[in-house]
Amino acid sequence: MKCHLTTRRVILFCIISLFTATGIKGQASGPAFKVIAFFTARNDQAHISFVHEANKWFPEIAKQYHFTYDTTSNWHNLNEQFLSQYQVVLFLDTRPDDPAQRAAFKKYMENGGAWMGFHFAGFALTPSDFPQNWNWYHDTFIGAGSYVSNTWRPTAAILRVEDRQHPATKGLPETFKSSPNEWYRWSNDLRKNPDIDILLSIDASSFPLGTGPKQQEIWHSGYYPVVWTNKKYRMMYVNMGHNDIDYEHKTNKTLSFTFANEVQNKLIINSLLWLGGRK
Repeated sequence: MKCHLTTRRVILFCIISLFTATGIKGQASGPAFKVIAFFTARNDQAHISFVHEANKWFPEIAKQYHFTYDTTSNWHNLNEQFLSQYQVVLFLDTRPDDPAQRAAFKKYMENGGAWMGFHFAGFALTPSDFPQNWNWYHDTFIGAGSYVSNTWRPTAAILRVEDRQHPATKGLPETFKSSPNEWYRWSNDLRKNPDIDILLSIDASSFPLGTGPKQQEIWHSGYYPVVWTNKKYRMMYVNMGHNDIDYEHKTNKTLSFTFANEVQNKLIINSLLWLGGRK
């Protein structure tokens, strides 16, 4: 009888140990990946509104998909030591101007880092406060070159999925209606760049796109990529990221939200999970 009880205790001890070890292993595994979002959130109220919206939306998505989401408006953090803590970098509105920060970001990307940039993160216009003085970033990395023009007012567009095989577009319909946005036109034709994989473009059914009042702010035809990746890097550029704002009545009230669109959100979530190495 004593021997029998001892055997039962040994078995019970083994079972408890197994569950304890499993629990410790699960806790030690931590988040699937870590994201750091850089932002400036100055000057343009539409971009400020988007940044505030993004910094509320992404933490909710991070909880749901088990990754971490941190933010910083201190661009001095764009250095090798700080970036080594993160698997994915987001630029929510602007880009770095300091040569050391630019060099650190380039090294990060060339050594396997991942990046997603929204809307104004791709902007460059000479002369302006954001001149095209970073050839690697605008011509090689993003590939679009300089900003040329945009639609106005911020308007929803019908977007067409160009590459249905990419993980970012999985489960998306052939076409869908976006959130309102200010759409950019670029100096470079991305279709001529073999490194660029265009994932989404503006469908012809969107035209005329924009309401003006200036005629050049209304597009009637043309080909306009809005989401793409560079096959030499783990990156994604998303032209969305400009909320509609009540400038006319000087209330600066947000009239539209980028993340109030289920299909568009699926694209961004898919893209982020792909960048983070998740299926």
